[in-house]
Amino acid sequence: MGVLQRFVDQVTRKKTITEDFHETSLRKCLTTFDITLLGIGHMVGAGIYVLTGAVVRLKAGPSTVLSYFFAGMTAFLSALCYAEFGARVPKAGSAYSYTYVTVGEIWGFVIGWNILLEHIIGAAAVARAWSASFDSLLHQAIRNGTITHVGYLSRDSAWFSEYPDFLACLFAIVMFCVVATGAKFSIRFNSVFTIFNGGVILFIICAGLYFADTNNWSNTDNGGFFPFGFTGTLAGAASCFFAYIGFEGIAVSGEESKHPEKSIPIATGVSLLVVTFIYMLVSVTLTLMIPYTMTDTSAAFPLAFAARGAYWAKYIVALGTLFGLSTSMLGTAFSLPRSVYAMANDGLLFECFARVHPKTQTPLYAVGVFGLISCLMALFFDIDTLIEFMSIGTLTAYTIVAACIIILRYLPVSKCQFELKPEEVVGKEEDFATENSTILKKSKSHDDFGRLKQRLKNIPILRNYEPGDAVIIAVVLMTISMALFTSTLIYGMPLLKAGTWWLVIFMLLFGAMVVFSYMIIIAHEQNDAFMTFQIPFVPLLPAVSIFLNLALMFSLSYLTWIRLVIWMAIGLLVYFLYGMHHSRENRAASGYGHIVELPTDTVTGAAIPNLDEDIREQQPPRKDEGLF
Repeated sequence: MGVLQRFVDQVTRKKTITEDFHETSLRKCLTTFDITLLGIGHMVGAGIYVLTGAVVRLKAGPSTVLSYFFAGMTAFLSALCYAEFGARVPKAGSAYSYTYVTVGEIWGFVIGWNILLEHIIGAAAVARAWSASFDSLLHQAIRNGTITHVGYLSRDSAWFSEYPDFLACLFAIVMFCVVATGAKFSIRFNSVFTIFNGGVILFIICAGLYFADTNNWSNTDNGGFFPFGFTGTLAGAASCFFAYIGFEGIAVSGEESKHPEKSIPIATGVSLLVVTFIYMLVSVTLTLMIPYTMTDTSAAFPLAFAARGAYWAKYIVALGTLFGLSTSMLGTAFSLPRSVYAMANDGLLFECFARVHPKTQTPLYAVGVFGLISCLMALFFDIDTLIEFMSIGTLTAYTIVAACIIILRYLPVSKCQFELKPEEVVGKEEDFATENSTILKKSKSHDDFGRLKQRLKNIPILRNYEPGDAVIIAVVLMTISMALFTSTLIYGMPLLKAGTWWLVIFMLLFGAMVVFSYMIIIAHEQNDAFMTFQIPFVPLLPAVSIFLNLALMFSLSYLTWIRLVIWMAIGLLVYFLYGMHHSRENRAASGYGHIVELPTDTVTGAAIPNLDEDIREQQPPRKDEGLF
């Protein structure tokens, strides 16, 4: 039992916030405007030019407008959680750093490993989309030429693409080279392309609405507004969530922000609202221009204008597509090496990835190695496979971040490493005239955080837990119950419609478990004394975020879950063979033990006088008051 306890303590140890925690080798040069444009540029390109056509044609039809809305609301809740942590822990690595500080090392690694997957695959997917858009201008000449001279890579495979995409690989290499030049140049490059892209999007909306035909929404022959039913709208939302993944790049850039405590929350909120509005507008435009059955999945907007006879507009939109995808690719390529740097700097990945070039102040080894992996994935894998694979890893990370917000809010002061506001006494002396009024009106003490509320302190079982522990158990139970509820709802929908009694009982049971867990959480005193930005309505908003994330995860295919299991198996192998033993926290613990064992003359006590002498030097001189 002792060995098991030591193992659990080792993998759940938390990252210590030291005095030099906010110091960095990276250059602090980014303003709020820079970071906002980084987030908008990262999100807008992939969503509009990659996803919209595929979701409209294959999953949701005109109701894609609602798919983007649902995905946007889900992303906004996750973004609020990111903003709270991003302002409080402005370190590269984003959710990884937050989780490591709050919950522990193994969970931090799981999050970090999923975020690496997100950025690697995200860069590859956008590179494939850029290649397809460029090839559409040449009437598929690159694709046909590659198949003719190189041959097929696979046919009807669920894992590999039809042909090796050399153009996508080359484009990815170029963008990772831009990122390697340094943060400031990368952001300037992104800002210019984002502004150009914004102009093209405005053109798409204005020119597209000129060709609008409301019959495309009301024509029952094509299925009306919900041709795939409401379940198709939800499935579309799961895919549309890919379009919002870019907001995490805002939090990743926190270590290079001049004022992260202000810039991260502002940039996150503004960019999410702007991008959601843009997505909904372009979805309205596309589905009103042409029937959803005529939508092309690879080049939706250029071919939509061509279908309405505006061939000249096709080339303007195609140019904007290249600008938009370039900014999206740059945002992903910018975030990837910084996430690797954060994990390597903590010792969970190989140390060489934490080395920062003195001139460019970027982690060049991380850029080179993981950029190469992304380039190879762009070469061999199809875009649809990449998008679904990335979405499930990202949703996993967002779910754990939301859970961490709840856990952090109910930790006792003894386990909280963040600076808190000083305690304030509320009320006047006459308010405390009686014993009862004192209990009701006195201000909440920092010592109360994580404990049962005053009127509930005698609840059986819960009163026996240490402060914060019951909330952690309740959050885990709530998450599991939500997973059971959402999976049963999604996969058992036909049986539920048929009124299958035993499935209804299971749904009620899982729902009751969710409510019971939530009630346990709110029975405890919450820590609302943090100095930085705090998400409102905790634990409600994070709980809703967890529920929506799980619902989107269970909307993905089983092959995506298999790929996630394989990726996580590789990651855990890396952690247990290398990261667990080389982490900075493990070295600090080992170093402490080594220091304790340094004195060799412990029997004679020869080291004691030196220790006493050091202590006396640090203390102020005392006057002789004749006490002895």
